[in-house]
Amino acid sequence: MEKSMIRLRMSAHDAHYGGNLVDGARMLQLFGDVATELLIQHDGDEGLFAGYDNIEFLAPVFAGDYIEATGEIVKVGNSSRKMVFEAKKVIRPRTDISESAADFLEEPIVVCRASGTCVVPKKCQRKG
Repeated sequence: MEKSMIRLRMSAHDAHYGGNLVDGARMLQLFGDVATELLIQHDGDEGLFAGYDNIEFLAPVFAGDYIEATGEIVKVGNSSRKMVFEAKKVIRPRTDISESAADFLEEPIVVCRASGTCVVPKKCQRKG
């Protein structure tokens, strides 16, 4: 099955709460982007996200953290695509050392997992 991955740094703009804490909804936004890429790979169309059936927020995300979001299509129906997602913290800032210090984590920290279903109408499917 198709897989997709994006990696990006959470900015101060992403921080929504005290202590530079990033809103968990930001992880879902990343999963939406991953889902769109998966649908384009699989069907040649962006499709629509129908809904999540499970979301787990497992660790905090802060401004300056690098997040790697991955997704995979695990089941294909006539027009539905069941997907699973995972977001991991792979780099974190080390402002205790200096303003620009950061560590690449040897063991990434899973911050969020989710699963959901996307739909690509039959008339929009160009592959398969």
